[in-house]
Amino acid sequence: MYVPQHFAETDVSTLHDFIEQSPLGALVTTGETGLEANHVPFELKRSAGALGTLRCHVARANGVWRNADAECLVIFPGPSAYISPNLYQSKKEHGKVVPTYNYVALHAHGRLTIHDDEKWLRGLVGRLTRRFEASQPAPWKMGDAPQEYIDGLLKQIVGIEIKITRLEGKWKMSQNRPEADRAGVAAGLGASENAVEREVGKIVAERAARAPKS
Repeated sequence: MYVPQHFAETDVSTLHDFIEQSPLGALVTTGETGLEANHVPFELKRSAGALGTLRCHVARANGVWRNADAECLVIFPGPSAYISPNLYQSKKEHGKVVPTYNYVALHAHGRLTIHDDEKWLRGLVGRLTRRFEASQPAPWKMGDAPQEYIDGLLKQIVGIEIKITRLEGKWKMSQNRPEADRAGVAAGLGASENAVEREVGKIVAERAARAPKS
């Protein structure tokens, strides 16, 4: 991923937070038919390895798990928004501005390790279930379903583990614009009726607050 220095996020804790907040990633691999992407929710184990380890499961019918030890890339997309030149103070001053897009993206690189045993899979599914059900009024548990039903489903999935060897974070949030332009973007998006645009506006403001004053 092309990451100019002013858009780069290198703090591992921040990158881990982002994965946990946006766990649905695109697992990109190369197989017999070329490039393939599978969209699956991931569990992050922060302490497993210098950069952490990702875990997920896929359907047994999905051939991606047959690529043991293959290089892979997991893409975690974040919020994004179109940026109109009308939001820039620079437009009023000299007009030398053009449209762009602000976005957050994270890339995790590693190799596939395959887990095809019931104990490992049951543990992963149980942890994912507890995590995603935590906000429900009455969280669903694996024990709520018949044991033979769960046992049968576990036979139909395969686990994947990826020890992260490289993390790339890109927070393209108007850091390359003058202070007044950043303020205009934050205010404009912050007033939007679109929730995602408001979220991007909030991130622009947060990143602007860290930047040296011009």
